[in-house]
Amino acid sequence: MDQQLFAAIKGKLIVSCQALEHEPLFGSAIMARMARAAKEGGAVAIRSNTPVDIAAIKAETGLPVVGLLKRDYPDSEVYITATRKEIDELMEAGPELIALDATRRSRPNGETLEELVAYMKERGQGIMADISTLEEALYAESLGVDCVSTTLSGYTPYSRQDDGPDFELLQQAAERLSIPVIAEGKIESPEQAARMLELGAHAVVVGSAITRPQLITARYAQAMEKVQA
Repeated sequence: MDQQLFAAIKGKLIVSCQALEHEPLFGSAIMARMARAAKEGGAVAIRSNTPVDIAAIKAETGLPVVGLLKRDYPDSEVYITATRKEIDELMEAGPELIALDATRRSRPNGETLEELVAYMKERGQGIMADISTLEEALYAESLGVDCVSTTLSGYTPYSRQDDGPDFELLQQAAERLSIPVIAEGKIESPEQAARMLELGAHAVVVGSAITRPQLITARYAQAMEKVQA
């Protein structure tokens, strides 16, 4: 574990700067500027998708990056850094941490979570395990990951399904694990982010509520439409 990195992000905000191909802000130059804006607002690290975006963000901001690579596979529900191929591509960009789906669902090509974690540890690569349940968090810790994140709560069919952040999972994981637990997922207000710290989060990741203006705009528009109904 990189003690300096985790000391630097403790109690702080990590902003997820991601845009997929169908989204209006897609492009590494745009994401780099978004990350720069996040840094000016107080973010101490960035979570980013794809090697090209990671490289652009590191060059623009100098901040540590949690890198991931989303890729759909026909034979698996896992799409966040699903195989060794994604890991190899990401390591070329040099993210301080690589985030991967750490659920125990079957992965593409018959690869396993255990193999991928061992592969990264052998190469000295920092690992963030994205989990959806306490059991997954405990298992990821047993494999030797550097930290876990509650990213996937509500995004697996067997985890808690709710519109809001999973405060309970965060608190339970923070109480049970000896490695840092990062709060992420459906955090839409500064108050919710602060609450996560009160419950034991080492740091908090916020994405869509900051960096996806189309979704932020929709929340306002929908609220106003209800008044007109």
